Amino acid sequence: MEWLNVGRIVNTHGIRGEVRVLSSTDFEEIRFKKGSKLAIFKDDRSEPIWVTVENARRHKNFILLTFEGYDNINQVEPFKNSLLKISKDQLNEDELEENEYYYFEIIGCQVYSEEGEHLGEITDILETGANDVWEMKDQKGKKHYIPYIEDVVKEIDVNNKKITIHVMEGLLS
Repeated sequence: MEWLNVGRIVNTHGIRGEVRVLSSTDFEEIRFKKGSKLAIFKDDRSEPIWVTVENARRHKNFILLTFEGYDNINQVEPFKNSLLKISKDQLNEDELEENEYYYFEIIGCQVYSEEGEHLGEITDILETGANDVWEMKDQKGKKHYIPYIEDVVKEIDVNNKKITIHVMEGLLS
């Protein structure tokens, strides 16, 4: 089974079984809604512990979650520093609108200019509000930032992990 990270449990919160989660998903309102099924991985070799979200709320830079059947700190303390994941078959293609992609589809894509020159690889996605900005590392390891806008991103082929961009003046300097 293929797994996708949606967050990391970084600590407990209070004494009633709430955990503090650093989100790594682009669909927080879907992944962490009441009734959502999540898998907790304590380490890479462990079998997942399946939990159901009972309650979720935002607190500062974190999501605070409670799980059904886990109502005190002693039950959730062992989950600290664990990863929250969903299985790939839990994805719903209806979540995406036209020209929207999951982070895992974009990160790792190779970036090419319209002329066919290999420019680098997408390593991260930054949410800026108006539009996402993709972090790209070139062959020398230097980071560049590509705005996900029509004028720059010309073609996305997630199946072949290839993105074609228009290199505007100053974009890669």
